[in-house]
Amino acid sequence: MSTTVMFIHGAWLTPAAWDLFRGRFEQRGFRTVAPAWPYEDVPIEQLRREPPPGVRTLTIKQIVEHYAAKMRALPEPPILVGHGLGGLIVQMLLDRGLGAAGVAIDPAPIRGVLPTKHALRSALPVVMHWNSWNEVVSMPFERFAADFAQTLPPDEVRAAYDRHVVPAPGLLYWEEAFSIGNKVDVRNPDRPPLLLVAGEADRTIEPSMVRATYDMQRESRSETAFKAFPNRSHLCIVEPGWQEIADYVVDWVNQLAPAEELEPIHFAPPPTESPSQGVPAH
Repeated sequence: MSTTVMFIHGAWLTPAAWDLFRGRFEQRGFRTVAPAWPYEDVPIEQLRREPPPGVRTLTIKQIVEHYAAKMRALPEPPILVGHGLGGLIVQMLLDRGLGAAGVAIDPAPIRGVLPTKHALRSALPVVMHWNSWNEVVSMPFERFAADFAQTLPPDEVRAAYDRHVVPAPGLLYWEEAFSIGNKVDVRNPDRPPLLLVAGEADRTIEPSMVRATYDMQRESRSETAFKAFPNRSHLCIVEPGWQEIADYVVDWVNQLAPAEELEPIHFAPPPTESPSQGVPAH
């Protein structure tokens, strides 16, 4: 099994959301890399103040092609770990036969998976905003606190929002709403192994949606697994208890084939700020 792990973030977040997971994986002997989305490899403050023009028209297809190119530049096919929209991207890359294995945490829906009522409601700030398909949109703090990270300790919610949340391309929501660019061949017999992870308290991508993705993906003869974690919100890769999820993922990967004992290689992360400072496509 590959000893390189590529982390793919979702909408509203940056690669910094993977810092905890990266440290855990490197402790367990893996090399890690977490590239930003196209046009977003800039300081967080710039993303918030004046996103590069390309962000506004960013599509699912562009993100997939971006990560496919990053993968081909690595010395070996990596293990893919994605969250939210990144979990959808992982599945699309695996469908192309790219990657040694994949993990999709709270993944945005593939074509054929319908959103729940609560998931639709969580997307309303984007889809009800006029011309959002042509704009970079922001997540209100109230929505973050209620639907994205509601299981965080109350005194940590504002700090998490200030540290991690950035605007997102509204177009991605509309692509998901009309199933544009999110098709996966669930019967692909050559797809690498896939683990789907759900947070049972997730209100953005509810666990029933992840279970529905699992039910579709296991039509492939390739290994497909599902795991749900209780009391986890959509921000499960950052909130308390993230270690349990990270360790479960590492153990699942290692049961495919044990990783070699390696000196960790630290890839340079994208610049981040100081901590002080329909359909969902998260």
